[in-house]
Amino acid sequence: MSTIALDVVTPNGSVFKEENCEIIILQAKQGELGVMAGHIPTVTPLKIGSVRVKINGEYEYLAVTEGFAEVRPDRVTVLVQAGEFSDEIDTDRARAAKERAEELLKESEAEHIDEVRAHLALERATNRLKVAQYN
Repeated sequence: MSTIALDVVTPNGSVFKEENCEIIILQAKQGELGVMAGHIPTVTPLKIGSVRVKINGEYEYLAVTEGFAEVRPDRVTVLVQAGEFSDEIDTDRARAAKERAEELLKESEAEHIDEVRAHLALERATNRLKVAQYN
């Protein structure tokens, strides 16, 4: 079986690099995108979600923020603000962040709260909790 390389890059550097991926599944803004070796070149925006990658028959899961993916026939480069493996997610911290975001959204009607930022914080925390379940 042909394989494809994956590099997940944040402003702090690469958080995941693997040369022998069987399939990479991305959460694109238009929907889920599965990428295998030989895929046509494309660039796609990513939403807050997960990157699933199959290596040697086993899936690895990474929680990622919004960003972009560049797909080439032999390599996928994912550019995001943050990415973290399911087994590295601090679920207590993620739950606390979710609760803070929910409180901010409740207060947003009465105070000058940036609702967009609060919604994004809630979405990121919820995503981290969801991906942590794959640990």
